[in-house]
Amino acid sequence: WLLVLGSANVDECLRGYLTKYDCSSADINPIGSISKTDLRSFLQWAAVNLGYPVLAQVEAAPPTAELEPLIDGQQPQLDEIDMGMTYAELSLYGRLRKVARAGPVAMYNACAAMWRGRLAPGAIASKVKDFFRFYSINRHKATVLTPAYHMESYSPDDNRYDHRQFLYNISWPWQFKRIDELVARDEAAAAAAAAPQATTSAAAAVVADGVPPADMK
Repeated sequence: WLLVLGSANVDECLRGYLTKYDCSSADINPIGSISKTDLRSFLQWAAVNLGYPVLAQVEAAPPTAELEPLIDGQQPQLDEIDMGMTYAELSLYGRLRKVARAGPVAMYNACAAMWRGRLAPGAIASKVKDFFRFYSINRHKATVLTPAYHMESYSPDDNRYDHRQFLYNISWPWQFKRIDELVARDEAAAAAAAAPQATTSAAAAVVADGVPPADMK
């Protein structure tokens, strides 16, 4: 018997980073329900605990579809650059979308809470919008995904575990408008929180110079 094995992971399926009826076609996909992040963690574990050290080299290799010739022995094409988002981000989006049942607005709120202080609200909104735009454009590809060994609840297998519509309004007019409103709210809150700190810092600097501020005279 001859079986063709697929190699697309959850993140690539959600992003639509595969070709329908082409590179995604196979008889069975052993890793089709696993995110790249979890797969890399398994490879690290297996390299040590199962006695296959070569798996550590596989895990350390930069993710690439090898679509372009090597330049000085290096891959000029990298998946994360092509996709415009990292596998770590896609893993988070996938869990929020499926396990937490988050749409665009709920995902923005969740990411804003997790990334507060690291990214500006506008940058977070841009990431969430990009994900849902690509997700909605490419959701139709999930209807013909190769059957995968089901291991995780965040699997996007449209035929068995993730029954959803596959035609969307890719502009998400209400959701994206609401996200813009939340961004304005969060930016205003951040500015208001920063104002007293700036005043306190200025007062401390004046006191350090030996001149008390007006409200301390």
